[in-house]
Amino acid sequence: MIRYLALGDSYTIGEQVLLTESFPYQLVQLARRQGLDLAAPEIIARTGWTTDELQAAMETYQFQPPYDFVSLLIGVNNQYRGRTAEEYAHQFKQLLVHAIELAGGVHQQVVVLSIPDWGVTPFAADRNREEISAAINCFNEINQQLAKEQAVGYIDITPGTREAATDSSLLAADALHPSAKEYRRWAERLLPYLSQK
Repeated sequence: MIRYLALGDSYTIGEQVLLTESFPYQLVQLARRQGLDLAAPEIIARTGWTTDELQAAMETYQFQPPYDFVSLLIGVNNQYRGRTAEEYAHQFKQLLVHAIELAGGVHQQVVVLSIPDWGVTPFAADRNREEISAAINCFNEINQQLAKEQAVGYIDITPGTREAATDSSLLAADALHPSAKEYRRWAERLLPYLSQK
């Protein structure tokens, strides 16, 4: 049985949608339809978490490695709270190295997802949207470069999340988090990595 570990924040738990509509669960559903023997995802994530808060949770969690597949999506709350890019780079690298260790040291079994751009959502209407997008671009340049250095998979979901500026069906009821429809798009892009199992 394939064991999948998902690390992150609100985007990983699927804030505002049903648990089964989160991208980790939709990925499992898609994989099973392809005949893959995939266990329910093990999710270490919470709404509002920054990189250091995810780190702290991982330090006390009782993992049972190795995992056959690990996804990592974290950083939006660093940006939201005005944390520095330098701090993000340092902590994200530590998280990524830990994720690879949890995958039994197999780099190809780890995938990083880029940070969605919440600046296009109605929630950000009274904020500087360009500033938000620029900061998220900066953080994504960091996580993409680190993913490249560590030879893990990388999926740039950010351009798709920006389509929410003109397509409200991609947003949940809170007009901030992604909808089940958007999460399905992420799951579909993750599926080829799992199909290699």
